[in-house]
Amino acid sequence: MAYATEDNITQLAVERWATAKDPRLAELMTGLVTHLHDFAREVRLTEQEWITAIGWLTQTGQISDEKREEFILASDVLGLSMLVVQMNNSFVPEATPATVLGPFHIDGSPAAPYGWDMSDDIAGTPFFIGGTVRSTEGTPVPNAVLDVWQADADGNYEAQLGFDEARLRAKYQAREDGTYLLRSIVPLGYAIPMDGPVGDLIARTDISYFRPAHIHFLFEEPGYERLVTHLFAEGTQYLEDDVVFGTKAELITPFVLHDGGVAPDGTTIDGPFVTAEYDFVLQPV
Repeated sequence: MAYATEDNITQLAVERWATAKDPRLAELMTGLVTHLHDFAREVRLTEQEWITAIGWLTQTGQISDEKREEFILASDVLGLSMLVVQMNNSFVPEATPATVLGPFHIDGSPAAPYGWDMSDDIAGTPFFIGGTVRSTEGTPVPNAVLDVWQADADGNYEAQLGFDEARLRAKYQAREDGTYLLRSIVPLGYAIPMDGPVGDLIARTDISYFRPAHIHFLFEEPGYERLVTHLFAEGTQYLEDDVVFGTKAELITPFVLHDGGVAPDGTTIDGPFVTAEYDFVLQPV
């Protein structure tokens, strides 16, 4: 039996983890051990740095709950989330591209019919998004469900404000011809949460901690690839230095300001409102 030395400990650990009964688990764990050990050797990791890292991971877990996923945020700012998204969502060029889920998606959003206002009188400029959900083959996806969530006009998500009821999130159902319409308020570009361990780490760098103005969408239609994506406001700040690397050119669309008049849902609005049009294109499985 070999005892561990600095020279052989990586091989010993790899051999142990290679005994995992699931072949994929064995592949993942032996690869992880190899790269972790290589990293520690490359930077000559000190014991104090190791302890600090363990403390950071502990704090990341402690601040996470059912409405806040600090580990997802950590993955996002390291670029790992977007790398995994791009490796696992190789859609054809015609399909709407995927991007990061983000740390603030919440299951169980209320069902919403065509044109419903999910802002529920929350302060902000009225915002309408409409278009069609269709397949890459050009046919509409009837009754598609658009799981939608966003930040408010101050850049805050429901999870950051401690609300018990759904706020600025809903599951809209498209019509039989694939057309959809949602009403909300114009989202604001915002800073990621800086009150936790991820924010503390970002604050020690010159990295911009802002995201451009956007609204999230999730599609889980039978017969189609799952799609997690955003829509970004054309010309908004931080498109090119999105802290989570989530911006894609295909997802940038004009947010058009109107001084007043008849809105897409047929109502008359006396003050300013904003509209956007976007067709979501889902790739068949």
